[in-house]
Parts: sequence; C-alpha cells; structure tokens
Amino acid sequence: MSDDPPNWEFKDRDIAILCELAEDPQLSSRELTDVLETDYDIDVSHVTVSESIRRMRNEGVFREAIIPNEEYYIFALFEFKFNTDGFADGWREAMEHIREDKHTLFFFLSDGEYQWKTVMMFRNREQVSRWIHDCYTEYGDVIANVRNSAVHNVLKFRTDPEIYEDLGEEYDA
Repeated sequence: MSDDPPNWEFKDRDIAILCELAEDPQLSSRELTDVLETDYDIDVSHVTVSESIRRMRNEGVFREAIIPNEEYYIFALFEFKFNTDGFADGWREAMEHIREDKHTLFFFLSDGEYQWKTVMMFRNREQVSRWIHDCYTEYGDVIANVRNSAVHNVLKFRTDPEIYEDLGEEYDA
C-alpha cells in the first residue's frame, strides 16, 4: 500500500458499499448487489461491485485488518515524552521499533508534551511492564517518559457505517 493519500472520487455506490461492509464485512459481492438495489435503489452487477471494492482497496480508500476480540487482550494507551538530548540521533529507530512492534494496534503523532501515542494490546499486565522496561532499556536516550494508561471495559470497538456518508457531503460541495 502506498504512503500517498487515496485519490478517489466517491460515487453514491462506493459510499453505500463502504457503509454496508462496515456493518457486515463478510457480505459477498452478490449479497451487496442485492442490498444496493433493495436499500439504495442502485442497480449494478455483482462484478461491478466486486471491481469497485477491489479498486477502493488497491487505492487505499479503506484498510482491512484482523483485530482480535477484545476479550483476549488487555489494551493500554502509551504516551511518549522525548528526551531532547538524545532525540536527534535515535528518534527514527525508536519510532520504527514502536510502530512495528507486535503489540502496537494504533500509533499516531500528536501535539503537546507527549507527542507519540500508541494503543497496544497485551495478554497480561506483566507483558505491559516488561515492554516498558525493555523500551526504556533500548531507547532511554530518546524517550524521557512513557505515560501508560490501562484501558478498561472496552465499550465500543468498531466503525459505524454512517461515518462513510460524510464522504458524499465532502464531494458534493
């Protein structure tokens, strides 16, 4: 997948497909064709639906990921504050290590004092502690502090299909 942002002009059909796949990622292109006709009054073949999904996937309009049931893991939010003395020499290696770590589910940059943030998954609290210890041992010259928050009782863990409807509004303007 390219690092470039997707270059895609959304049709009503594309938005409907994304909404339906967000609701049920297991829908076949034949089932989607029926839903498009019944619920959206869009008459297309299942080949067209399949091709549209393939092209959106290839362009990077959406990403597919296998995310385990939250009952199998504990989640933690890590926020990284930098050690400016060692940052210039080691930031890239530290960032790539965190980004590629098997525990990292979501990694992003933010403003403020703690500029790297990750949502990570672990089997138990001991793994969390071990990970923090190993991170400081390996990258302590880059990281001044790791703020760790345990995530309890995950109450929502999915994308609402309605979010894709906003894509049509953006392109209608």
